[in-house]
Amino acid sequence: MKSILRTVLLVSLGACRALSSGGGAVQDSSILQPAEKGRVFRAPALVELVKLDSTIRLDLRYASSNNFMGRPMYGSARAFLQRPAADALVRVHRALRHRGLGLTIFDAYRPWRVTKQFWDETPAAKRAYVADPRRGSIHNRGCAVDLTLCDQRTGKELPMPSPFDDFSLRASPRYGGGTIQERANREILRRAMEAEGFTVNRGEWWHFDYREWREYGILDIPFTAF
Repeated sequence: MKSILRTVLLVSLGACRALSSGGGAVQDSSILQPAEKGRVFRAPALVELVKLDSTIRLDLRYASSNNFMGRPMYGSARAFLQRPAADALVRVHRALRHRGLGLTIFDAYRPWRVTKQFWDETPAAKRAYVADPRRGSIHNRGCAVDLTLCDQRTGKELPMPSPFDDFSLRASPRYGGGTIQERANREILRRAMEAEGFTVNRGEWWHFDYREWREYGILDIPFTAF
């Protein structure tokens, strides 16, 4: 069952949209994509995850209406990461096979414009749950991935202490509630990801950043360009 906080956020988002002119969201035109002047980055090398390993499962929430925005934010259900992060993720997926497990991807590379849409349409009181577009997101650099564990044979997701995009304390990787099995599953995921250079987000058990993320710039390449 979705958390009460997530329900409140959805209601607040709906009210925010309804109050804006013409039913659309209030856009802050003063916020621009970060220029990151003076920094030298690697050339982007985004690759599609399922082309590296077709057994990786996709449940791309922002390509559907099953997300906190309540509508599709991507034009297609595809997942991309920078090549080193993608290769590391494939190694995680394959290392889990001996447990009869695999990975299901919720989100990966995210164009900067989508991060800004999240910000524009989220009430100020709830913005702790979304990335500030003035700084950008590690998702925008192609080095963050949201994911969970699944049964390798059936594809069924393993139970975790909270659902994906749960806006409550249950989402923390340090949350001590839930069942013993849910916490054990969360720990299996964390250890498998850390073994290949990923670090879990302190507020979201499903969000992992690849160690080389600082070497890539913020991107706003739409999925239609791939």
